[in-house]
Amino acid sequence: MKPGLIFIILTLASVTFAQSGRVKPAETPTPDPHAKPKIIYLPTQQVSKSPTPIATPTPANDDDVEKVNSALVPIPVSVLDANGRAVTNLRISDFELKIDGQPAEVSDLARSETPIRLTMLFDNSSSVLIAREFEKEAAVKFFKRVIRPEKDMAALYSIATRVRLEQPFTSEISSITQAIASFPPPEGATSLLDGIVLAAEYLREVQGRRVMIIVSDGDDTLSDATFEEALKELQIGNCQVYVVKTTDFENFKRTGSRRGNANIRQLAAERRMNDIAGQTGGAVYSPIDERELDDAFKQISAELSQQYILSYYPDDESSKRGQFREITLGLKAKSGMSVRTRKGYYVPKK
Repeated sequence: MKPGLIFIILTLASVTFAQSGRVKPAETPTPDPHAKPKIIYLPTQQVSKSPTPIATPTPANDDDVEKVNSALVPIPVSVLDANGRAVTNLRISDFELKIDGQPAEVSDLARSETPIRLTMLFDNSSSVLIAREFEKEAAVKFFKRVIRPEKDMAALYSIATRVRLEQPFTSEISSITQAIASFPPPEGATSLLDGIVLAAEYLREVQGRRVMIIVSDGDDTLSDATFEEALKELQIGNCQVYVVKTTDFENFKRTGSRRGNANIRQLAAERRMNDIAGQTGGAVYSPIDERELDDAFKQISAELSQQYILSYYPDDESSKRGQFREITLGLKAKSGMSVRTRKGYYVPKK
């Protein structure tokens, strides 16, 4: 073979080898400056002695309501007399339950000894600034009143542009207070409805009386979830919601007046919080100063310790899979008393 021809062949072979061995670097996508921040669902600290949830975690979707006992519908009830005092001497025979307008039997009645599984959603966005430090102090007092270390567990979320699980379920008050004290300064937008959905899903992982406390002005500026989706998750999870609304507190600190000039967005936020509490059997508190804020937490604590928990075991509901059923609860032959409870429940899809 001629030397010139050998040179050409070797040259082509080296070029071919170089091309076949080349690895193309992965392209880095150009960040979208208008992209919405993602929600994160991570604890910011680890708890060494956090109790293990009683129930095996269940998938966070509306195909499951209660893996442990899918038939049971818990109905937390608060009964007050004409002076607003809790009535605590009622019997199971005093209650009259209707489901979709038809009489139904109350299978069991328990008092407030039922273990509490509580999550608090703490608004840490830029819309809530003035009352921040006292809100944190009042929340610490609330947890100390409510949580019984031998029975109850609590978790803590912060709500801003992102939703953060600041403290997973624990019965250790010191862990909760440390998480509250470690909150960063308020900033960013508000993903409140997304936070409600995540907290409701988290509550579904455990057995017990599921309670959610929302400390917020109720405004939402960023969530992907709709109000209807958030409410449905609460109802599927059998969650009772109490709201400590901070709008009047902030207005009073700024202007000395209980109510400022509410705009359409603020009115919509107030309506959402009233609807969520009303549909789940909770209540809304609108304190204007430190004393009223502390009183609001005291009242929630007292109510949780004085509630009745009714149990309803429905008959075959296979024809109503995935449907919402209305709850109506009254008292027989009792006058001057008010009853507050959840407005309905969803039948599991399977």
